[in-house]
Amino acid sequence: MTIVAVSLKMYFERRRTLDYVDRAARIAAGSGAVVSGAVTLAVYTDFLTLDAASRTLQGTDVLLGAQDLAAADRGACTGEVSGADLAALGVRTVEVGHFERRTLYREDEAVVSAKTRAALRNGLIPMLCVGEPERTAPEAAAATVVEQIRSALGGRATDQELWIGYEPYWAIGAPAPAPADEVRAVCTAVRERLAGLAPRARLLYGGSAGPGLLTRLAPAVDGVFLGRFAHDPAALAAVVEEAAALP
Repeated sequence: MTIVAVSLKMYFERRRTLDYVDRAARIAAGSGAVVSGAVTLAVYTDFLTLDAASRTLQGTDVLLGAQDLAAADRGACTGEVSGADLAALGVRTVEVGHFERRTLYREDEAVVSAKTRAALRNGLIPMLCVGEPERTAPEAAAATVVEQIRSALGGRATDQELWIGYEPYWAIGAPAPAPADEVRAVCTAVRERLAGLAPRARLLYGGSAGPGLLTRLAPAVDGVFLGRFAHDPAALAAVVEEAAALP
């Protein structure tokens, strides 16, 4: 299974977001690979559109994703959104520990770990975002990434499904993604170390990812986590076709 996931962040106003979701549903319906389960398509929308997006995607092969969740399921958490409520709404996967959450909102490893556990206990697939802060050798980058994953899991192994969004911090927002050979080397090293920690983990590359990249990275990765380079539905369709053509 190859995963094609895209986050809309807060770029679009409501109408455009819902139009994008509808286009994603049509892309999925027209892709034999998505319908058969060979390719999994997921779209992460903002909180205010999740309800309407859930209705649009009901009965389709597109997984609905949220961009964050609270560490607690209930309580005095003003402004937060419970993972239990996301699951009840039809959300299937949720971003945790994105670079922007870690830096702009000062979410440390303890917060990322608490949110990862919240996602898992509510049956949501975490899209755990990890990456090295500065460009370094692949082995060193892999060690940093594995330590972030281990920390997010509280040092305990899990047999639940886990998506790892590998986004080198230095590649986020860049004109081009990290070099393919470096990404392949890092992801290969990470995969070797995850066997006993998270055997059902799936590795996705993000960080300025767009059409044409997946072909250069496979089979070292299990998919791509797209951002602004797939905010045109035609680009998303191109990546889905690319995923479907993989051996």
